[in-house]
Amino acid sequence: MGLTARTLKDTALMISFAVRLKFAPEDRADVVETLRILTAASRQEPGCVNYIPHHVEDDPDTVIIYEQYLDANALAAHRASEHFKNHAVGGLYQKMRERSVENLVALA
Repeated sequence: MGLTARTLKDTALMISFAVRLKFAPEDRADVVETLRILTAASRQEPGCVNYIPHHVEDDPDTVIIYEQYLDANALAAHRASEHFKNHAVGGLYQKMRERSVENLVALA
């Protein structure tokens, strides 16, 4: 179902956020590979609408992941998944130097 097929109410119920992670330069290759695996698996989750990792253009050691889920249950399922436990908690979180989350609310 494309976003255009959803009602505004459905869009407002989705959970959207951006996670900013800072890593050491020597971990860059491992971080990219871990994100590749985590992204592929996360995008297969039925409740995942968007999972898009980025690096900051002028700072390749800072990663921003834009995530969007259909609802709280979908987010809970993501966080309970083996790939999240293995590659986020057991991988990225072990290498990160800083982490912040920005919760987002759709305007339209």
